[in-house]
Amino acid sequence: MKWFKRILVFALLLITAVLVHYYLPQRDIVKVVGTEVKRMDISKGSPFWDSPDVGTNNEATRDVRFISSVRENGKTRVYRNEDTGWSFPFYLKFDSSDLDAKAKEMTSKDDQWVAITHYGWRIKLFSIWPNATKVKPVSGPNALLIPWFNIVFLSILAFIFINIWLNLRRFKKKRIDPVTDKIGDMAEDAGEEISKGGNAVGKLFRRLFGTTRY
Repeated sequence: MKWFKRILVFALLLITAVLVHYYLPQRDIVKVVGTEVKRMDISKGSPFWDSPDVGTNNEATRDVRFISSVRENGKTRVYRNEDTGWSFPFYLKFDSSDLDAKAKEMTSKDDQWVAITHYGWRIKLFSIWPNATKVKPVSGPNALLIPWFNIVFLSILAFIFINIWLNLRRFKKKRIDPVTDKIGDMAEDAGEEISKGGNAVGKLFRRLFGTTRY
C-alpha cells in the first residue's frame, strides 16, 4: 500500500512539473532575423497549437505566423505567433499581428537583442514550436532577466501543496487512524476468541476419543 501511495504521489508531482514547465512563461535573449506566415494543416484539438486570430474562422487549415531568431551561440530558434484569446492557457493574447509587426521592426536593427517571452516546447520530430507572447528590446545578450511571475506563482503553488499535505495528515490523524486502530483491536480480540474456541474444541475431541497430547 505504501508503494502504491508513493507511485501515485510521484505521478502527480511529475504531471504537475511537466504542465508547469510547458505553460509557465520563459524568456530567451535572441536576435530576430525574420518573420513569415505558413499555411499549416492542424488537427482539431491539438494540444500544441492555439487558436487563429480572434474574429476569424477556426479552420483545420490556416495561416500561422512564425518568428525566426538566432542566439548568441549561433543556434537558431523559431517561435509560432498565435493568439490565445480567452481560452487556456490564459495569456489573453489578442495581438499576434501587432507582435509580428514589432518583430519585423527588430530585424531592421542589426545589433538589437530582444527578450522573447514564450511558453511551450520546440520538438522538431513532431513539428512543435513554442508560442511567443511578447518581444522586448534588451541591452545585450547577457541582460539580467528575473522571472518574478514564475517565482511568485511557484511560491503560491508550493504553499497550496504544503497546506493540502498538512491538512491530509491532520485528517488522517483525527479521522482515519482512530478507525484503523479500532479495527485492529477488534481483529485482535476476534483472533483471541477464535484461539480460545479452538482450544476448547481440541479439549472436547480429546475427551471424546481419548487422545492424549505428548
